[in-house]
Amino acid sequence: MAFTLELGQSALDFTLPATDGKTYSLSDFADAKALVLFFTCNHCPYVIGSDEVTRATAKTFTSQGVRFVGINSNSANTYAEDSFDHMVQRMKEHQFPWVYLHDASQDVARAYGALRTPQFYVFDQDRKLVYTGRGVDSPRDTSQMTVNDLEKALIELLAGQAISTPLTNPIGCNVKWDGQDAHWMPAEACDLV
Repeated sequence: MAFTLELGQSALDFTLPATDGKTYSLSDFADAKALVLFFTCNHCPYVIGSDEVTRATAKTFTSQGVRFVGINSNSANTYAEDSFDHMVQRMKEHQFPWVYLHDASQDVARAYGALRTPQFYVFDQDRKLVYTGRGVDSPRDTSQMTVNDLEKALIELLAGQAISTPLTNPIGCNVKWDGQDAHWMPAEACDLV
């Protein structure tokens, strides 16, 4: 099996606390026409650089029945800024239009095969994976962006079309795994394309 969840596979369940004080599982988003799960964090310059583009994409598609869920799996032992308290503070400050979940055990990141922040997983109404990879091609500096792969995939999905580019390599910082060097990645992790 590939390290990262493969196209056509089903979304995996989770039960994680959110910055809004609630706990969420996959079933809490059952009404969504499509579900975008993305691994993100508080400190990564690629996340910070593309947050406003992600916000605009989320605002555009939320009104069309798409739900967005950010998951922070980074170890706060590696980057203190990625702690749950900092997540709450970041959401309070930025009011992002998504649920922000904390994967302290990193079990969800392992199950999905998260490689980088940000990394997006788009699931259809049946919760089958139809797109995974980057949000945009220049997340650190969106003024240099030439394509919004996430937006393109959602447009095609909602139009009932096949996703023209279902796999891209995520661009960003590696997930910060607990007990490992800040730049460590699992040996079986590899590019998606």
